[in-house]
Amino acid sequence: MDNPIRFFTATILKWQHLLKPDKYKQIIVDSLQFLAADNRVWIYGFVVMPNHIHQLWRMKEPHLQKEVQRDFLKFTAQKIKEDLLINHPAVLPHFVSTQADRKYQFWERRPYSTDLTSREAVEQRLEYMHNNPVQDKWKLVTMPEDYNYSSAKKYLQNQDQWKFITHYTEHI
Repeated sequence: MDNPIRFFTATILKWQHLLKPDKYKQIIVDSLQFLAADNRVWIYGFVVMPNHIHQLWRMKEPHLQKEVQRDFLKFTAQKIKEDLLINHPAVLPHFVSTQADRKYQFWERRPYSTDLTSREAVEQRLEYMHNNPVQDKWKLVTMPEDYNYSSAKKYLQNQDQWKFITHYTEHI
């Protein structure tokens, strides 16, 4: 398949819980919403955790995965940095970059991305993502659909609060 659904994971630098505040989770969601509205991607599912994100997405022609991924991570980092500069400057030293091309780094380098070429693989990753907030190590909610920063409600209760989720069965 030339343009498969991809499972994408990006992690905050040193697994720090930068995304714990809802305002930073909302930056991630707003960026996904923009990418879908701008016809760059189909978003099939996502979850924003305190220190990482997972999403299932497919690039729309002529957009390339590496470019959309780069722009997404750069934009979200810039928005978070803007808020930290104003509201939480003491947090910034935890994200000082060792790279010459930037002062701060919020995302770990080399996020994980893999192609999903079967319906079973997509369903397995969706279930994994949606169950992330209920895992013992997180205990953010007791039911996946109760977690606000996820696509679980779309799949478990047919409620799309975000209005940018495409059901994976439309494209597989």
